[in-house]
Amino acid sequence: MQLITLNIDKPEATNFIFGQAHFIKSVEDIHEALVNAVPGITFGVAFCEASGKCLVRWSGTDTAMIELAQKNAQAIAAGHSFIIFLGDGFYPLNVLNTLKMVPEVCHIFCATANPTEVILAETDQGRAILGVVDGFCAKGIEGDEDIRWRKNLLRQIGYKQ
Repeated sequence: MQLITLNIDKPEATNFIFGQAHFIKSVEDIHEALVNAVPGITFGVAFCEASGKCLVRWSGTDTAMIELAQKNAQAIAAGHSFIIFLGDGFYPLNVLNTLKMVPEVCHIFCATANPTEVILAETDQGRAILGVVDGFCAKGIEGDEDIRWRKNLLRQIGYKQ
């Protein structure tokens, strides 16, 4: 067995969701869930098929996000994993619960815009996702000024009143 770390290749501010599902139907059901959750959403999704032809299946509403999803899914190449890249102005927060309700979705590894590494184990049979490194290590405890900044940010971007 070989351990591999793979960086998710994406523009700095682009949000993505990385998870595992269990059936070829996942691509269409994830697509439908996203467009029904947020009108006008732009995204690309790619799914690594783990049996049959073992292809990267894909869908989406935005060519650039689709290409990003395809490229990263092909690099990860771990059975039944999926990756969704969201277009500018769309966030995991808006679709995560809907995505979790898709019957084929087994697990969400991360939903982030942070730099991310996927930790994989590779055997003669294939690849397994052991986990992800999402962002960086905590550097301390927030103080009063940090709390004010956090609360102001959430109100500025419309997530709190």
